[in-house]
Amino acid sequence: MTNKLKEYFPMIRTRKEILTYIEERQELQEVFESWSEERQEEFLDFCCGVRGVKILYDSFFKEIFNPELHPERLEAFLSLILGTEVKIKQVLPNDSVRLADESTLLITDIVVEFEDGVLANIEVQKIGYNFPGQRVACYSADLLLRQYKRVKAKKKKFTYRDMKKVYTIVLFEKSTEEFHKYQDFYVHHSRHVFDSGLKLETLQEYVLIALDIFKEVVHNKGIKNELDAWLTFISCDEPERMTELMEKYPQFKAMYQDIYDMCLNVEGVMEMFSKELRELDRNTVQYMIEEQEKELEKKKEEIERKTQENEQLKREVAKLKERMQVLMEQLESEKIG
Repeated sequence: MTNKLKEYFPMIRTRKEILTYIEERQELQEVFESWSEERQEEFLDFCCGVRGVKILYDSFFKEIFNPELHPERLEAFLSLILGTEVKIKQVLPNDSVRLADESTLLITDIVVEFEDGVLANIEVQKIGYNFPGQRVACYSADLLLRQYKRVKAKKKKFTYRDMKKVYTIVLFEKSTEEFHKYQDFYVHHSRHVFDSGLKLETLQEYVLIALDIFKEVVHNKGIKNELDAWLTFISCDEPERMTELMEKYPQFKAMYQDIYDMCLNVEGVMEMFSKELRELDRNTVQYMIEEQEKELEKKKEEIERKTQENEQLKREVAKLKERMQVLMEQLESEKIG
């Protein structure tokens, strides 16, 4: 399959060429040897085409979807996700007030404004947080408040009609257990509705995409449409899928070309890879902390339940003792009589 990818991208170097380049430079050699053998193989595999590149790496994702360099790419993807044509006006600074420790599990986080004033926050999570619904609601509220402050500062006479919709779009590389109850669905779109049928325009919408579930679905059913193609490009690094994607949708070849052009800069890619490994370590630690906190909470609930059961049992035993005492007193009374 290496040869197959090299047919598309002749600039791909061989494993020997990459190793020689690293060995001839002491600084690179030291960095390379600091990685585990597994990570060394992973790096060599995607650089020489044995495996595809991971688009979800922060540097690669931002290069491909940079709204300032390639707005048409993010526009095309968001148009499919949102079901309406999207044109990006500008990228906004990411001044979110979310908790600092929450940023450790993010691969990337992009905030853009559309030409019609609508805002969208696009983020990728390496590992899904616990309480994903509550969290995205807070992220959306944060984004809505940011828009409110910006619009009100610009308008001499502010009305709520000036407010535009905000989208919170989250792609999970590894989704939480809630998503796995719906194995046939990997894109979940939510907006506020009223049970009475009342029609009011509310401003917050959410799109949650479980990439791990998508990969299972596409493995069984194949690439069926353009949205599948984009999600395949984003989430799949198998060379077979990459070649299948380029044959069905040739426009993705230029994007892979950008990635392999980046791979020619060995120093830059090694620096990027080292950063990804550091983030992965932090992600893993944060994930383990959250999982242990959840397990501790379960244990606490179990102890409380057993404590309540024990208290109930103690009360029942006390009642039995009282009844036995009454019976014994009756028996003694009958003996005396």
